Amino acid sequence: MKPTHKLLFVLCALLVLGFIYYSSWKLHLYVWGQKPQKDAEETSVALTKGAEVKRIAELENDINVGRIVSSGYDKQGFLLQLETKLPPELAYKYGNLSEGVCKPGYATAKMTSIYPKFVKLAPMFLDRNFKQHTKIKNYPPPFGIKTQERIIDNILTETRSFGLGEDLDSLSCKRCIIVGNGGILYNKSLGSRIDEYDVVVRLNGAPIAGYKRDVGTKTTLRITYPEGAIQKSEHYEGDSLFVFSAFKPIDFKWLKNMVFKEKLNRMEGFWKSVAQHVPRKPAEMRILNPYFIQEAAFQFIGLPFNNGLMGKGNIPTLGTVAITMALHNCDEVAVAGFGYDMTAPQAPLHYYESVKMSAIKESWTHNIAKEKEFLRKLVKANVITDLTKGI
Repeated sequence: MKPTHKLLFVLCALLVLGFIYYSSWKLHLYVWGQKPQKDAEETSVALTKGAEVKRIAELENDINVGRIVSSGYDKQGFLLQLETKLPPELAYKYGNLSEGVCKPGYATAKMTSIYPKFVKLAPMFLDRNFKQHTKIKNYPPPFGIKTQERIIDNILTETRSFGLGEDLDSLSCKRCIIVGNGGILYNKSLGSRIDEYDVVVRLNGAPIAGYKRDVGTKTTLRITYPEGAIQKSEHYEGDSLFVFSAFKPIDFKWLKNMVFKEKLNRMEGFWKSVAQHVPRKPAEMRILNPYFIQEAAFQFIGLPFNNGLMGKGNIPTLGTVAITMALHNCDEVAVAGFGYDMTAPQAPLHYYESVKMSAIKESWTHNIAKEKEFLRKLVKANVITDLTKGI
């Protein structure tokens, strides 16, 4: 081959590699709505979108059949041999930090070490770029936003705020705790320890008054859906964010009523009574990214995909959804009040009421056994810390 021909061959190869790299970068930005620079050609954008459609199809295939990364990983892609001991690279990074000091990026690093497919990039709440979030726009609630784009746009135009708040958003390292509603919390005196975390997440209408010694007093955000929301205004904390999680299309109509302070005229479509008023300003309301429901259900737990629709036993509990959210957005993650002990049917299901553990068997939406299996992986590998040791 002549020298000139060799040179042309090398140049062509470099151009192809450069194009692939650039397209991959564009695809990465496209996934979660970051706007690429405007100097891209339309043909490149078309190729990028085509690649993304292919990626979605591959994701659905992974969800349906599971992908074994190698002989050392389970069907969901988690490492089979889980250890609390840090891998050498993480031991070097975090080993010299003082006890109690927040470890930047720790949860992500640990999660990636046992689940190589984990990608941190997933915003906590929906923002004005939500229509560009490719991972959620192809699925209806609870796993996405399909059919609800217009009403979500209307809501976000009014709420206008999309973060935790200036002080928390500016932290270089955030320690988060998700406080579950389990009866295991009762009489554990963990309140002061819970209040030490930067971000305290509570679920649905679980009360604080009367249980402060066990559950603490601090609430950064409370995640709920219409049927789970606190119904009496006086029971709301004074300064927490109201974070809405949708499980069906009508839920967004309810949120719109709450944001715009409109009267709720119709109750059809809800499985029990819902709040008529939420004592929060629009700027104190958020919409939880539905990707966390999707990821928890199909990728982490391995629940039935059911064509991306809600079905029997394919909805994760709100607590596991909150943990999934924290893995993407917090540097350290802890939990308290988690764990269903099905061997003790007469034990209290929640810390604040007399309902027994046996009641959970009546739920058609959750698969408690598979969900517990997933959470145990996180605890065993020290991805999360379980303060009540119920998982």
